[in-house]
Amino acid sequence: MTDNIVEIFSILKSKYGEIEWEPRYEPIMELVYTILSQHTSDINSERAFVNLLNEFENDPYQIAKADVHSISEIIRSAGLFRKKAAVIKDVLNQIHNKLNSFDLNFLQYMSLKDAKQWLTDLNGIGPKTAAIVLCFCFGMPAMPVDTHVHRVSKRLRLISSDVTAEDAHEILEDNVEDEIIFPFHMYLIKHGRDTCKALNPRCSGCILSKICPSSSVS
Repeated sequence: MTDNIVEIFSILKSKYGEIEWEPRYEPIMELVYTILSQHTSDINSERAFVNLLNEFENDPYQIAKADVHSISEIIRSAGLFRKKAAVIKDVLNQIHNKLNSFDLNFLQYMSLKDAKQWLTDLNGIGPKTAAIVLCFCFGMPAMPVDTHVHRVSKRLRLISSDVTAEDAHEILEDNVEDEIIFPFHMYLIKHGRDTCKALNPRCSGCILSKICPSSSVS
């Protein structure tokens, strides 16, 4: 891990405080939630997720058996609801066909590379979704790269300006110590939302402005 990353982490930690890892949902439901959360706000995705859990009694078997139209109407608040409904149903059925269950806990005993590969081999699952499941459910050193992490990492020159979000996963995982990947991911998201915004970033009040190569970016 570079001295630059150590310094950035320390500064962000001083602002946002200690962040400890703890699992959020069962792995199969984390996967469903992550699909719902794509290209929408947390409020909208959480509303859709709660509706889905309530309607299908927190049971992935029921969701997998439901028709796409029924699922789409329940998750309408998530946006792109027809596409997301089709992906959720398809992914659940792919998993059940492979495992004859929806238990993904075996992934925590695999290497990070193999666990990622297993998930991304599922049609409809990309590296960000795989990283979220592995990091959030099992505390594995996978770095999910969303739009905030990608933008802030580029501005801080943790990755080159031409690096895609997909390629950024592996670069950041290689350069950030395993034990801080989860909090560092969370700090970058918080900083991207609060200060390092896509438009009109608040550089004048940024705690990283003195070490950020992109300070005063427009």
